[in-house]
Amino acid sequence: MTWGVVIDVPAPVEVYDAVHAALLERTGGAVDGLLVHVARATAAGFSVLEVWESREAAEHYEREVVGPLVAGVPGGPPPAGAGGRTEFEVRGLVLPRAGVAV
Repeated sequence: MTWGVVIDVPAPVEVYDAVHAALLERTGGAVDGLLVHVARATAAGFSVLEVWESREAAEHYEREVVGPLVAGVPGGPPPAGAGGRTEFEVRGLVLPRAGVAV
């Protein structure tokens, strides 16, 4: 099942920039199961929207790649429970240039 998540983080957008740069360096931008990743600055920090091939792929990436990397970011990760997280089953997704339609 195609799965999505929106994560709101109450931290400066520069934290996102640092984590994103480190993730790109580590993965080269190739992430198994990731279909879409979009981030934006918000009044409270930043927000990330991701669409994955499956919840399992997202959880694996968060546990094995993102978690350990964020733990090493200056200032550390935001406190547990800070921000918000909305998970959802994706009902429609079209990425014409990528040849994806689900």
